Amino acid sequence: MSSEVAARRDAKKLVRSPSGLRMVPEHRAFGSPFGLEEPQWVPDKECPRCMQCDAKFDFLTRKHHCRRCGKCFCDKCCGQKVPLRRMCFVDPVRQCAECALVSHKEAEFYDKQLKVLLSGATFLVTFGNSEKPETMVCRLSNNQRYLLLDGDSRHEIDIAHISTVQILTEGFPPGEKDTHTHTSLLGSQPASEGGNARATGMSLRFAAPGAEGLTQLKLTAGEDAHASRRQSTAWLAAMHKATKLLYESRDQ
Repeated sequence: MSSEVAARRDAKKLVRSPSGLRMVPEHRAFGSPFGLEEPQWVPDKECPRCMQCDAKFDFLTRKHHCRRCGKCFCDKCCGQKVPLRRMCFVDPVRQCAECALVSHKEAEFYDKQLKVLLSGATFLVTFGNSEKPETMVCRLSNNQRYLLLDGDSRHEIDIAHISTVQILTEGFPPGEKDTHTHTSLLGSQPASEGGNARATGMSLRFAAPGAEGLTQLKLTAGEDAHASRRQSTAWLAAMHKATKLLYESRDQ
């Protein structure tokens, strides 16, 4: 990938919407898969009362629209201003109590997990039915659209082309079989948390350009260095969070 193409993918522009200022990709096709579109606001004429507490709107009780769901509320029910990074708002924006709670929970992903994914980690990588894994650094691209794998060879996987992701785990109590959690990005229920299990690898299937059917890729955390293993485990845990967020994005 040339530096010119990479720069074009990462280019941003500042736009003003009815909800506030947003820093969005210069080219829509390179938008983050974690992003959400701004909702259509419920028309003023269709909401004479607060959609939460049923208070009647008048000169003193003004109506406000939640920037995340687009519904109409009074100030008491929609008075919080919370960062909404999935819609690329520059500043915190007004949200109803329910949406604000969701946005607060998502903030942990952006403050912690996303940084881990962008930094990358080292894995033993196996493509398809190959019996020989390759040591590669796997990381999320700056525009969050691609998984980049860099070793003796280089690969780029469009996240939009990933169909399923499995996080492989170990560390269950004695007597229980090791198993894995599973997250489908295309319509199944998201994975349950793995309890005390520790992530040891990831298996995914994706549509590769020019290939028939789906290609399988497996990442396994190495055993050579404690620090490297810890970094790989943290990356896998962050990827688990990311796939759940992606599932929610596709379901909305």
